Amino acid sequence: MAQLVAPGCSIQKTPRHRFFWAAWWTEAPCHVPFRKPDASGGGAPSFDDARRAAEQAAGRPLVLLDPLWARAWNRILRGEDPWPTLASREPREVRRSSEPVPPSVWSILGVERGVSPEELKAAYRRRVLEAHPDQGGQAEELRMILGAYKEASRRLRRRGHS
Repeated sequence: MAQLVAPGCSIQKTPRHRFFWAAWWTEAPCHVPFRKPDASGGGAPSFDDARRAAEQAAGRPLVLLDPLWARAWNRILRGEDPWPTLASREPREVRRSSEPVPPSVWSILGVERGVSPEELKAAYRRRVLEAHPDQGGQAEELRMILGAYKEASRRLRRRGHS
């Protein structure tokens, strides 16, 4: 078995702002067929923590590789193709100009975009009372209001509102 000149580690930031790593120290990563890493892990809170975890698993210092290797291994773990190509991607849905634009979370709740968390909560409660099936409303509308409130709350928290 050939040894790498420099064992390597690939680190990728995940959609949840954590870090996923994959490390190769017995053989170099390979495109086709994809060579699985010697070890991998996810959930590290920082890039440095991910690198330390990879080096601890390898028992030696690792050279940083391109994040594309960690992305490819992550795709395989999800049951996807490691190297998606433009040809293999499904065409995106294109909205026709005659189709209605879905309402925004703000318009569903009847508030403006720069609303405070307290105003958002009050508007949510008001809309729930109007749409609740016990008050003559529809369950589907109530679910839409709940979803809009969750999304609007998330956006406000991301902007720094408590």
